[in-house]
Amino acid sequence: MLQRSLLLACAGLAVATVNEEAKVGGACYHNEQCRMKPVANARMKAMMMRKASHIDECTKKHECPPPKRAQGRHNCVDGKVSFEGEVYDCQGVDLMSYISQADLGSPVNGNDIWGWTDPETGHEIAIVCLGDGTSFVDVTDAENPTVLGYLRGTHYPASVAWRDAKVYKNHAYIGSEVADHGLQVFDMTTLRQYYGRTGVNVPNLSNTAFYDEFGSSHNIVINEATGMLYAVGTRTFRGGPHIVDIREPANPRFVAGWDTDGYTHDAECVVYHGPDSRYSGKELCFNYNEDSLTIVDVSDKENIFMVSRTEYNNNFYCHQGWLTEDHSMLIMDDELDETYASTDANKKTRSLVWDVKNLARPVHQYDYISSEYSVDHNMYIKDNIAYQSNYCAGLRIIDARDLGNATAELAFFDVAPYCDTTTTRGVTFQGTWSNYPYFKSGNIVLNSIERGLFVLRVQDGVLNNLRLRAGPKKL
Repeated sequence: MLQRSLLLACAGLAVATVNEEAKVGGACYHNEQCRMKPVANARMKAMMMRKASHIDECTKKHECPPPKRAQGRHNCVDGKVSFEGEVYDCQGVDLMSYISQADLGSPVNGNDIWGWTDPETGHEIAIVCLGDGTSFVDVTDAENPTVLGYLRGTHYPASVAWRDAKVYKNHAYIGSEVADHGLQVFDMTTLRQYYGRTGVNVPNLSNTAFYDEFGSSHNIVINEATGMLYAVGTRTFRGGPHIVDIREPANPRFVAGWDTDGYTHDAECVVYHGPDSRYSGKELCFNYNEDSLTIVDVSDKENIFMVSRTEYNNNFYCHQGWLTEDHSMLIMDDELDETYASTDANKKTRSLVWDVKNLARPVHQYDYISSEYSVDHNMYIKDNIAYQSNYCAGLRIIDARDLGNATAELAFFDVAPYCDTTTTRGVTFQGTWSNYPYFKSGNIVLNSIERGLFVLRVQDGVLNNLRLRAGPKKL
């Protein structure tokens, strides 16, 4: 059980700048530092136990939401979408289609999601992560999606709540918290043979390549500009970034790792083009390290060093975040602050807004507080609009440059009508895990833990408003 004292131990504010030598070797298995286990008190272990117990309790009480049949388009009218006896609250977002987990290829809980656009045909493919594998769904015709195939995890049917996928040069890279899972590599172009397929039996797919220099992992981070993959939360480098060269997509090679700040839960790695000229053109990773925002210069893999490490008040579990497009600000979520808030008034979703114009001294500037009682999870920014997957509260679409304004929320779609986010009962780990908002079509794919794949679209009038708001205004 996650003890409150553990969560409070590192609260406060601290900034440090240190230089540390990276641990570099020809192969991870030949590198003593690489094979070190993560720090014993990593908060993630307690977090995983908490989520697993929540799912177990739901199952034992027979209270888990039942699956639904596949659906086509349902427009959001008067703030509602209804099907199969349930009402989904919404504002400015239509349901284009829905596919259950069983129809995706396996009747187990869902988690992460990503996307790929075929550079030759323009097909838009959702990469839907489930407990025991990954489903690939053609959502080009958003009202009539097609499940193309299912890639089982390396130890199928072993199933866990955590799987993650990212894409580089037409290849998907998939990690999981299943023990000794490793990194699956899948050539997305092989899906072309299944475009337009019919039938209910989902084809089983096979790995294109496999990387075994780490076992389990929590998240996969890719910098597409450099061709470097950063596996975080592995059992190597104390859970810190495990760096893999994927410039030859089907031939991943171990490069280095960094363990100075211990466990990294998630990260965003970029070639920096923000206002701090000291780091212009450098490859930086913005790491979300359970109790801190830790910025690391990874430009020289033989001399990785920490730019800054900053904690913040009411720190319970620093989970994930995303930079604004000009790299001057970022928005972060803390996954446990709503759960452990001391008063009900503080259990509404909190997004932390950071000024990172000075990378050596990031500043937690202010908080954006949602109207809903819900836990926040993964979030991405596109055209200065943030797309948040906030568990029971569903997809929340907010103006990333105007979070100090009460009108910052622009649209939403609640995929978990069995959660009541008007009360503190909404502060639980049900609903949406993640979303992918980067398709050129404007369609958004979202993974629901209990239900499956939702294909959503912002209504044209709202979309035009988003485009107008995506101008030069600064945070």
